[in-house]
Amino acid sequence: MFNFNAVYFKKRCSFALPLVALSVFLSAPAFADQSVDEMIKDADQYRMEEDSAKVVSLVSLFKHDELDKTREYHVYTRPDRESLVVFKSQVEAGQKMLMLGDNYWLLMPKSRRPIRITPMQKLLGEASVGDISTLTWSEDYKGELIATESVTKDSEQVMETNRLELTAITSGASYQQIDLWLDKSNNFPIKADLYLQSGKLAKQAWFEAGTRDGQLRVVAMTLLDQIQPAKKTVIEYQAIEAIELEEKYYNPAYLTRNKSVDL
Repeated sequence: MFNFNAVYFKKRCSFALPLVALSVFLSAPAFADQSVDEMIKDADQYRMEEDSAKVVSLVSLFKHDELDKTREYHVYTRPDRESLVVFKSQVEAGQKMLMLGDNYWLLMPKSRRPIRITPMQKLLGEASVGDISTLTWSEDYKGELIATESVTKDSEQVMETNRLELTAITSGASYQQIDLWLDKSNNFPIKADLYLQSGKLAKQAWFEAGTRDGQLRVVAMTLLDQIQPAKKTVIEYQAIEAIELEEKYYNPAYLTRNKSVDL
């Protein structure tokens, strides 16, 4: 018996399938042609465009939305996850922290020798050096694309983002896992959830866009403390310039012997 419905269905399917395929292609997310590694490197570039640089950071500490104190730090970075943080505020004068890969030293003005510290210890304090130093996502983490999500910023601006899950691949990474939301159109970082080794959510970071030398850049980062909700930290990147320190400044013994070094 001739089945008109079956023939009609086959004809419709032969025509509809190409349309479905075209629809899927047109609706495919922008990140389909870009690897996750490339997306993370793009995000890094908005924060640090120089391989070796001096970053002047002003840190404002808030309690219950009221300014409690401010601190200033000069951060000298160079490739291979190496950086020197110089504490510039009067109450912390003379202190420095040296980070060479997964090795960390705290240098105190009255100490005769550098103090070795752990990755966890560099996250301690009101303004943790792990947050002040310019963390490089592309070197410290391996990323995975999780989803495309809408993020509401400042309670009004809705942005389409790619949500990535970053897992630490170095023992010295400040956080074991980071959930990172990037602007779908250009990979600019929007926000990040920062998790400790224990899996506990420690902080949520929001990144502020601005211009530096005519280019779109991250000009500030707000950290919302998830363990002590009354606390908030705002880190402003006041100046970034290409500077490469001499090799001796990345030697903890030299820094201990020369406590009056002014950087």
